[in-house]
Amino acid sequence: MNKEVIIEKINDFLIDEFEVEAEDLSPEANLKEALELDSLDFVDLVVAVEANFGVKLVGEDFIKILTLQDFYDLIENKLS
Repeated sequence: MNKEVIIEKINDFLIDEFEVEAEDLSPEANLKEALELDSLDFVDLVVAVEANFGVKLVGEDFIKILTLQDFYDLIENKLS
């Protein structure tokens, strides 16, 4: 799966399942603040990633995740 497909799938489920506005989905957006994700949303995010990509995320995966670009990169690395 190439990076563009990963980004598209992530953006799609953020818009559909987390009601994030498409214009808020820039790579430099702070994942937690700009997207207004709380701790329960992160649990839902883990479930959405597993459903869409078949990879499991754990709490430690999010330690270095600040931006949406970091999140895209995390998923890309987990898939490779």
